Amino acid sequence: MKPYLLIFLIGLLAIGCGQPTTTNESTAVAEPLGGGQSTVQDETSEPDVVRIAVGSPDHTTLVAALKSAKYVDALSNAGPFTVFAPTNAAFDKLPAGTVEGLLKPESAAALKNILEYHVYVGVIKEEYVQDGMTLNQVNLENVTLNKKDGKITVNGANVLGVAKASNGIVYIIDTVLLPK
Repeated sequence: MKPYLLIFLIGLLAIGCGQPTTTNESTAVAEPLGGGQSTVQDETSEPDVVRIAVGSPDHTTLVAALKSAKYVDALSNAGPFTVFAPTNAAFDKLPAGTVEGLLKPESAAALKNILEYHVYVGVIKEEYVQDGMTLNQVNLENVTLNKKDGKITVNGANVLGVAKASNGIVYIIDTVLLPK
């Protein structure tokens, strides 16, 4: 046997050591290590729309809804997004039991529809808002923005504040927007 062939065979044997030799052994697929975009650690950039909500004590109900609908990663992506973010007090205005019911697995479609009604793909800055402006939301239904004396409303909900995000803009609102 030629020496280079012997070295090749020894190399193959060494590579094969420790590998399963039967087909009935199970091999598990590892879980993704880091999760989605929302798990990216970045302490120097502006926060994205989700991190703004997570960092606000007034938006814990919204964050719970985003987690339940599995929309945290989607809204952590590049966007750009215009998000109308209801406060906890806005959710408190809903009939008793509504929020709890929407967070149940069997209500996932209704919850997603409501959350999508709060998101527009694109950035609408305050200075771009015009009275009677219509936006087609992610759920394909329209909201109407109004501006009077510098105050902005969306479907009658008052805009309480605005926060610029790395992937869009967040309008903090005092009422939950409900699609038709």
